[in-house]
Amino acid sequence: MANTPQAKKRAKQAEKSRVRNAGQRSNLRTFIKKVLAAVRAGDKEQAQAAFKTAVPIIDSAVTKGLIHKNKAARSKSRLNARVKALVLGE
Repeated sequence: MANTPQAKKRAKQAEKSRVRNAGQRSNLRTFIKKVLAAVRAGDKEQAQAAFKTAVPIIDSAVTKGLIHKNKAARSKSRLNARVKALVLGE
């Protein structure tokens, strides 16, 4: 357990950020899953709409320090490739 006042404060701050980050990470994953679900269902319009809403959320996760910018770029690229394959495939 933290002994110094600084360590006690950092422990409280770390717990606050852990809870906040967990919620934001869950939200991020939810929007990614919505895109993937629309692609699996074969719904082109819904997949494109879900992708358009997911991109800003992925970008905001980077600015908040939730994920690395390369992970965001990789996620957006993979989602876009699936959406495009769905649109071009039919």
